[in-house]
Amino acid sequence: MTEPQECLSFPTIGEPAPDFEAETTHGPLKLSSLKGKWVILFSHPADFTPVCTTEFLAFSEIHDELKALNVQLIGLSVDSVSAHLAWVHAVKEKMGVQIPFPIIADLTMKVSNLYGMIHKGQSSTAAVRAVFFIDDKGIMRGMLYYPLSNGRYMPEILRLIKAFQTTDKYHVATPANWQPGDKVVVPAPKTAEEMAKRPTEGYECKDWYLCFKKI
Repeated sequence: MTEPQECLSFPTIGEPAPDFEAETTHGPLKLSSLKGKWVILFSHPADFTPVCTTEFLAFSEIHDELKALNVQLIGLSVDSVSAHLAWVHAVKEKMGVQIPFPIIADLTMKVSNLYGMIHKGQSSTAAVRAVFFIDDKGIMRGMLYYPLSNGRYMPEILRLIKAFQTTDKYHVATPANWQPGDKVVVPAPKTAEEMAKRPTEGYECKDWYLCFKKI
C-alpha cells in the first residue's frame, strides 16, 4: 500500500496573495505593506550557485524598468541573511553589479511552504525557481515555475507584467505572443444583441468572438 503524498499549498490566481512577514537584506518586510505597488516575488535554490548568480545579474538589469512600472522586485531562498549579504557582496566585488532589491531569508521555509516553492521531486531543502506576480491590490495575477537546472527568461517576465497592466488599464486581453504596442483582444460579446452590434464597432474581427484593436 502506497503512502499518501503530502499536499502542497499553492497560491491561487485571482485570490489574495498569502501575506507574510520576513527578514530580508533590506530589513524586515511585510507583504501587505506593499499594497499600491505591484510585486514580483521570485525564489532561487541557493546563494553562491552558478545559475542563480546569472539570474540575479539578469534581474538586476531589469530592476529599473520594473521600478518604472511600479513593481517591487523581491528575491527569496532558503538561506540566512548573512549568506545573502555575503553573496551580494561577492557579486558586487567580482562582477561589479549591485543587487538593488531585497532578498528574503527563509531558513525555516515558512514563506517557501506558504507559496508552494518546495517541490520534493526537485529538492526537499531548496526552492524551485518560482515567480509570483501580485498586483497593486494584493491579488495573485500569475505564476511561473522553472526547475533548478534552468534559468528564467527576463523578457517574458517584463512582457507579462506589462500585459497584466495593459489588461487592467484598457479592460482587454492580450493574444499569444503579444508584445507592447501590438493589437489587443476585445472581450467577446456576451449577448445576441452585442454580437449583432459587433461589426459596427470598428474592430478588426476574424469572427464574431475574435476581434482586435490598437490601443
